[in-house]
Amino acid sequence: MNMFPFLRRDKTAGKQKHQQPRNSFSSFIMRLPSALLALLPSSSPPLPSTTSLSLPSTTPAPLATSAPTACNGHPELCNRAYSNITQIGAHDSAFVGPLPQDNQNLDLTSQLNAGIRFLQAQTHLDALGTLSLCHTTCLEKDAGPLTTYLSTLKTWLDANPSEVLTLLLVNGDNLKASAFDTAYTTSGLKPYAYTPPKPHLALDEWPTLQDLIKANTRLIAFLDAGADTTSVPYLLDEFTYFFETPYDTTDPSFPQCTLDRPPHATADGRMYIVNHFLDVDIGGGILIPDRTALDTTNAATGKGSIGAQADLCVGLYGRGPVGVLVDFFDQGDVFTAQNRLNRLA
Repeated sequence: MNMFPFLRRDKTAGKQKHQQPRNSFSSFIMRLPSALLALLPSSSPPLPSTTSLSLPSTTPAPLATSAPTACNGHPELCNRAYSNITQIGAHDSAFVGPLPQDNQNLDLTSQLNAGIRFLQAQTHLDALGTLSLCHTTCLEKDAGPLTTYLSTLKTWLDANPSEVLTLLLVNGDNLKASAFDTAYTTSGLKPYAYTPPKPHLALDEWPTLQDLIKANTRLIAFLDAGADTTSVPYLLDEFTYFFETPYDTTDPSFPQCTLDRPPHATADGRMYIVNHFLDVDIGGGILIPDRTALDTTNAATGKGSIGAQADLCVGLYGRGPVGVLVDFFDQGDVFTAQNRLNRLA
């Protein structure tokens, strides 16, 4: 049993109420074995960038005046449905730094500039009741208000009109969708959010990237819990549209691609997300990201690689994943793996 669930995304999402860590992170650090120090980088990565909030526009985003010549960087992707494209995703994208509860080295804008188009992040209320990016609890890792994070996305989308993003938020406190709608509205990001034309889209009913770009609805937004498309139609329920493979994986060969969540579900009609990030058990069931294996874990091919696990999944389900979540995406060769899965040269 992991006594420190803040070091991993909660496995209880979609199943039961989240548990809280039993001890403080500071006391945990004090009793880390000396061998663990080798897993931490020698220097700190850049701190996350922030975007100051101004009065955002709440008017609908304008339509594109012409068809894009490239979509998410590739002309070949323009006419493909969203459900038929694989995207490397930044797992816990907001948690940037050298500590065991961090999952990325580069800040949000740098992730997007590098080519990440699928973002996952955890949310909780902080001590003041602000909806924030927190790793299980805001006492352990607080990356700031959700509105700041969403404002950064808006600024980036403003400057990159031929790019489509996916954002999957973990609703750690099981808040109502209206709380997230407020953050989307305040940040000015809401006009970019895609709203399906019907309550549920089949796999073959998703728009193409070109369609999304021309309509300027270039953000596909999901919540893992608490979605209510009756009141907030653009915040889509993750497990209506996706299933996920297991995480908290400590086997570097990633030998499986089983359906882990939602429980008792079928893969039929759902896109899927592969959780391809490796943990190491440092004793007592305490799991932290394994930084030492990134050249293998984030490789495009070979045993334990992104490509190897994805190939296993394709063999089981007859189609590729839409999201592959990784830690420290800047290590390894994740975009070669993405191109391979999208059948790009």
